[in-house]
Amino acid sequence: MAQPPRVIVIGGGIGGLTAAAALHLSGRRVTVLERARSLEPVGAAISLSPNALRALDVLGIGDEIRDLAAWSGDGGLRTPRGRWLSRSSAAAAAERFGGPLVLLHRATLVNSLAALLPPDTVRTAAETTLLDPGDTRRPARVRTPDGELEADLVVAADGIRSAVRRALFPDHPGAVYSGFTTWRVVIPVPGTEFAPHETWGRGRIWGTHPLKDGRVYAYAAALAPAGERAADERAELVRRYGDWHDPIPAVLAATRPVDVLRHDVHHLAEPLPAFHRGRVALLGDAAHAMPPTLGQGGNLAIEDAVVLAHHQADLPAYSAARLPRTSAVARQAVRVARLNMTPNRALAAVRDTAITALSLAGPALVLRGLDGIADWRPPQRPYASVLSGAGER
Repeated sequence: MAQPPRVIVIGGGIGGLTAAAALHLSGRRVTVLERARSLEPVGAAISLSPNALRALDVLGIGDEIRDLAAWSGDGGLRTPRGRWLSRSSAAAAAERFGGPLVLLHRATLVNSLAALLPPDTVRTAAETTLLDPGDTRRPARVRTPDGELEADLVVAADGIRSAVRRALFPDHPGAVYSGFTTWRVVIPVPGTEFAPHETWGRGRIWGTHPLKDGRVYAYAAALAPAGERAADERAELVRRYGDWHDPIPAVLAATRPVDVLRHDVHHLAEPLPAFHRGRVALLGDAAHAMPPTLGQGGNLAIEDAVVLAHHQADLPAYSAARLPRTSAVARQAVRVARLNMTPNRALAAVRDTAITALSLAGPALVLRGLDGIADWRPPQRPYASVLSGAGER
C-alpha cells in the first residue's frame, strides 16, 4: 500500500505546528524538523484575534483556545500618567468581529497544536538545510543531521532570519531593524487588579494584560539603537517606566531580572515576490515579518497554515491568496509603529488628542485598527460564524 505524500515542515514554532497539524488532518505524512532541543517556545504571550481563532476552528481547537480568554471587561489606551485616551470592551470586540480576543502563553498554544500530531512527528535538535526546492518533475530535498530527505512539499516556518527564504530569494534584502526594541514578562503580581491597557508615551509604550491562569503579561517597547543591551534589563525597565501609572510600578516590583526577555524588532520592509518556489512554501515571519504593533504576526502565521493546507496542491494559488493580505497588514503595522512610537512631543500631543476625539465619535482605536483583519475567514469550514459567534460545525 502506497504511503501518503510526505511533507517536511522546517520550524516547530506556532506557524510550523499549525501547518503540520492542518496538513496531517488533510492526510499528509508530516515530519517537523526543529533546530532547538525542545518545542518550548522563545517568547512570552501571544494575542489571538478572531481571524486566527477561526483558522484554529479548522483544526478543531478553536473553542478550546477561546475558553482561555481572560478579558471580560473594559480596557483601552492610556497616557503615562494614567488618563484614558480610548476605552474598549471585550463585548464590543466580540460583537464587532464575531468572537473574542484571547491572550495566552505561547507554550499553551504550542502544546495544543503539538497534541494534534502523531507521536514522533516532531524531531528536535534537527538543523535543516534546503538542498533543492524541487519542481513538478522532482521532489524537494533537505539535509538533516540524520541524512538527506525528500518531500513532495517543504514548509519553511523558520522565522524572521529564514535560511530557506535566503535560498529561494537570494536577491531579497531580508529583514531590517524597525527602530525599536521590546521587553516582555509573564509573572504573578499578587493583589493587583487592573483593566487591561496599552500606554503610549513618547518613543515608548507599555502594555499590561491579565492571563486566564492568574499571571500578568506585560510588554514594553522603546526607540533604541539596534543591539543595545543593559546589564540589568529589569533596572532598565524601572528607569524608563517606573514613574508611569499603576499598575506598572507593581508589575516592575514583582519582576526579577531573570523574568525579562528583550528582543530588537525587525521586519521585511520589502515584500517577497512570492511565498513559494518549486515545492517549497514560506509562512509566518519567514514570509512576512512585521512589527508587533497590531499583534498580528502569529495570527497571520496561523492563517497562512490553514490556507496552505487548502492550496497544498497549487502553491501559486497559496501565494496569490496570502501575499496581498499579509503585505497590507504589514504596511499597516509599520504605520501604527510610527504613530505610537513617535518621540516628538508636539506630534504625540496631537496623536493623543485625535485618539480621544475619534473614540468619542465611534469604536475605540484598538477595534478600528483590526477592521478588515480580525473579520477574516478561512477558505474552508468549520469556522466561527461572524454573526453569531457560535461555531458552525
